[in-house]
Amino acid sequence: MKRGSGFSFHVTVVIAAIAFIYFSTVFVFIDQWFGLWSSPGMLNAVFFTVVAVMCISNYALAIYTDPGQVPSSFVPDVEDPDNIVHEIKRKGGDLRYCQKCSLYKPPRAHHCRICNRCILRMDHHCVWMNNCVGHANYKIFFIFVMYAVVACIYSLVLLAGSITIDSPKDDQQSEGSYRVVYIISGLILVPLSLALGFFLCWHFYLIMQNKTTIEYQEGVRAMCVAEKGGYVYSHPYDLGAYENLIAVLGPNVLCWLLPSTKHIDSGLRFRTSFDNVPRTPVSK
Repeated sequence: MKRGSGFSFHVTVVIAAIAFIYFSTVFVFIDQWFGLWSSPGMLNAVFFTVVAVMCISNYALAIYTDPGQVPSSFVPDVEDPDNIVHEIKRKGGDLRYCQKCSLYKPPRAHHCRICNRCILRMDHHCVWMNNCVGHANYKIFFIFVMYAVVACIYSLVLLAGSITIDSPKDDQQSEGSYRVVYIISGLILVPLSLALGFFLCWHFYLIMQNKTTIEYQEGVRAMCVAEKGGYVYSHPYDLGAYENLIAVLGPNVLCWLLPSTKHIDSGLRFRTSFDNVPRTPVSK
């Protein structure tokens, strides 16, 4: 499947929103508050531009980066002593096999009906990216959301400041000349900041638990079943907060805010909390 191919209405909406927010922030909010060519105006414009560039570049990378495809030659090795956890079907206990792709599913892989293929460590299919969020682009997606939140909140602060503080350009612009820009920007930025802020917190929580969105949903069901049977459910891929964090963002703290993915492996197997205990099947 070719990434980023074809027209996407949702991607077009995102690009249009980013462009509108950028130009209104730099050429209206900053210009009205500080004066664009003043020292504080230029400083704010440069900083906001850097954040916007990081946001756009990560968004583009998230769209065009393949989330991870199951190799046609993949077959789980149940005799491998270094891989003691194998996910099995809840019904029958067989190894997970995708009838649509005619392939065995590696741990944490799931079939996406929109992409029509199995995705490694699939989190969800994002219509706003026209792509799945999976093993190879999850960090890029997370970094994009983070920069988007920073950009939205920063733009909101500049919007509020340019309204409430006397502008040095009041004598050059008639009062209310940018009213439509302010109204549209507010209608976009307020709900977007709230939604993206919640989304960022949600995925940070998932990272700290080393879970995907799908695994969280499966974990809720597994927890209910375990409680009925008198057992305690434990997520097999939870390695502890720090290990979970570096598994996604990488071991180098200096690269956490960059879309680097050199630290990820093939995505065909993952460390588990059971690596030092006897072989344990995990029902899926």
